[in-house]
Amino acid sequence: MQETILVTGATGTVGHEIVKQLAMQDVNVRAGVHSIIKGENLKRLPDVDIVEIDFKKPESLHAAFTHIDRLMLITPLSEGQLEMAKNLVDEAKKQQVKHIVKLSALGAGASPGIKLGQWHREIERYIEESGIPYTFLRSASFMQNLVNYHTESIISEGKFYMPVGEGKVSYIDTRDIAAVAIEALTTDGHAGRIYDLTGPEAISHSEMAAHLSEQTGKEIQFVDIPEEKARQAMRSQHMPEQIVDAMLELYVAHKSGKSSSVTNTVQEVTGRPPHTFQQFAKDYHECF
Repeated sequence: MQETILVTGATGTVGHEIVKQLAMQDVNVRAGVHSIIKGENLKRLPDVDIVEIDFKKPESLHAAFTHIDRLMLITPLSEGQLEMAKNLVDEAKKQQVKHIVKLSALGAGASPGIKLGQWHREIERYIEESGIPYTFLRSASFMQNLVNYHTESIISEGKFYMPVGEGKVSYIDTRDIAAVAIEALTTDGHAGRIYDLTGPEAISHSEMAAHLSEQTGKEIQFVDIPEEKARQAMRSQHMPEQIVDAMLELYVAHKSGKSSSVTNTVQEVTGRPPHTFQQFAKDYHECF
């Protein structure tokens, strides 16, 4: 009998990729979305069941978790993410889910670490205390964030802006995070494991700009900006102050070189090397 896997945050950058790759496996895929309308693009995928999850409505959680065998837990970066995650774990326990794979953050185990890591570690501990077998995917920052947050300025100005100086970051392609998630969700031997996931190299943002320029055929520049300017930009997008502070703390880590560690975990788990940034730039060049 086929197992059923629920993916929360299924319309997000990583969640969508996981659903897409899971749809090619011999499992039933249930994609948890905040809005059925936003989940429309998932309906094109074969054998994917779309279910709406409203964290404030317990009945929606119950419906989403009915007959679920495994859970891919992804929560958005928001002020309510801890409550969301705990509600999901509680429901998973009620429904006797066999295994939780959680998308976490690189450095979540550091002490004291940065806020983003602390938040993820709190959720990890809650999962550990639930008694449900788990796997934690502690991921570096995503290459696809350039597509999500910087395409407008790259297209209109040929520039992207961040307060990170020349600090090198071991960015990872979300396709590689998804590939590891698929292994953890569909094969044995991953329970109790914590996987630190990075790309194959640490790269500066100026080097990223050079690769983008090469692949798009137009000049693209990285512009280092002061922290306060970045704060103002995030505030203008109505980002909560707590999240603004956490993002700036992450940028400080990037700038100081604390995000440059590289692991071989993607290769070890999937049997193939992770995508380089050069390959990402080639595959996504039309976005820029």
